[in-house]
Formats: sequence, structure tokens, C-alpha cells
Amino acid sequence: MLERDIVVTDTYLHDLKVTLDQLPMDSIQKAIDMLHEARLNGRKIFIMGNGGSASTASHFVCDLGKNTRMQGWPNFKVIGLADNMAIFSALANDEGYGNVFSQQLANLVEAEDIVIGISASGKSSNVLNAIEVARQAGAVTIGMSGYDGGHLASMVDISVHVPSFCIEHVEDIHLMVEHMITKALKERVNAAPVQETGEASF
Repeated sequence: MLERDIVVTDTYLHDLKVTLDQLPMDSIQKAIDMLHEARLNGRKIFIMGNGGSASTASHFVCDLGKNTRMQGWPNFKVIGLADNMAIFSALANDEGYGNVFSQQLANLVEAEDIVIGISASGKSSNVLNAIEVARQAGAVTIGMSGYDGGHLASMVDISVHVPSFCIEHVEDIHLMVEHMITKALKERVNAAPVQETGEASF
């Protein structure tokens, strides 16, 4: 490895650790609590993002939908808004890229559902438009942002802001936050008492 590569990788890890120490753990805990309540009450969860954030959104959908299942407990009703290429491209082509999430959401979202928007800049117009639709419907909104938080951080009920202007760090940590949340939700039901019928005691 070249010396300059060692400097880059060492600096990357150092700065990543510094950013991790600044995570808003209270907001992450609120997100965990709200998602657990959504599970118990049969509320839908919608997750969206663009580019690397779309990958994180899809990963989050997969983890919530599969890795949290437990006998006696309701499953998460989770939907990825970046995953159906047919409707995504149809909306982008006919109604503009800024509407690819909001128009999907408008068909499905109800009061007390949860809508999670992931945007490193916090300024992705299609994410912001969908969050506004969610707010108007009375859904709970969670934003995962980076940089200075953009508009996303200030318009959601729960803001999980990664205070970094390094896109790689923001995307790394968003995925870590997703895993932290999923792990906490899984362990919460693992540790819960189970009735003699085998069903969880809610």
C-alpha cells in the first residue's frame, strides 16, 4: 500500500470514529420506540432514498421485513418506495422525478403510519415532497440525513442527523444506524415475556 493510501485510510477511520461519537442517540431511541409501536399496532412503514440512500432504504426494508420476525409477534408491514422500478419510472417519466415517492405514498399512507426518508444532503426534492405528503396524512416522519441536515432534518418528527460532510461517512453510518435499529427491535421481542399459549405478551 502506498504511503498516501495509508494516510487516506487512517484519516477516514479516525474521522468516522469522531462522527460516530456525535450521533443523536436520543433520536435513534425514539425511532426504535416508534417502530416498535408501529409493529404492535399494525401500522405501515415506508422507506425511501436515492442512489446510495436507495440501497440503504432497500436494506432497511429487507432487515425489518425478515430479520425481526418472531413467533407470537406481529410482523413489520414495511414497504420500499425505491424498489418497484415499473411504477418508479412511470412516475418519473409522466409526473417528474420529484414525485416518484410522493405519488406512491399518496396511494397508501394513513395516519400513524411511519415514513422514513434517507438523504445524505437532506435536500432531495423527491424525499422532501413525500415527507410533506406524510405530514399531511398524519403519519410519523423520520429523517436520516447528513451534511448540515438540509430541509429534511427540520421538517421531520424524528431527525437522525449524521454530522459529516463526507458522503462516504454519511452513507456508512446510515447503514450502521439501520442495523442498530433493527438489532434493537429484534432483541426487544427476544427479551419479552411469552404467554403459555406461545404468543407474546404485548
